[in-house]
Amino acid sequence: MSDSHFSISLHILTLLDHEKGQLLNSEYIAGSINCNPVLVRKELANLRKHGLVHSKEGKGGGSTLAKNPADINFGEVYKAVKQKSLFGESKNEPNPDCLVGKQISKHLSKLYDEAENALIKNLSTYTLADFSAKFD
Repeated sequence: MSDSHFSISLHILTLLDHEKGQLLNSEYIAGSINCNPVLVRKELANLRKHGLVHSKEGKGGGSTLAKNPADINFGEVYKAVKQKSLFGESKNEPNPDCLVGKQISKHLSKLYDEAENALIKNLSTYTLADFSAKFD
């Protein structure tokens, strides 16, 4: 994946797991990631939308995991944060009069879908609990 949504989300989820139910605010999380709290809030909103975190607003608010870490697999996280195609997309239209040009998009799409499905299948074998245990 060419952007940082996946790694930032895994960082957030791992940190939330290590704090064992304690509400963490975006400033605290941003301090761990070394990024702007606005970016953390955007990622938290997306993770909340996909049922991975709970958030409480206001003074004393913050976020915590919505699921048991053993029930969060990385394939699920990848699908939740995916922004664009794994391999990117061509900015030009192939020549429809060319034997290759008129078919390339269809065949590349199938190839890319198969590769991404293999990635998701592999990521799904990893859980947050397993990953988080590496930080003990």
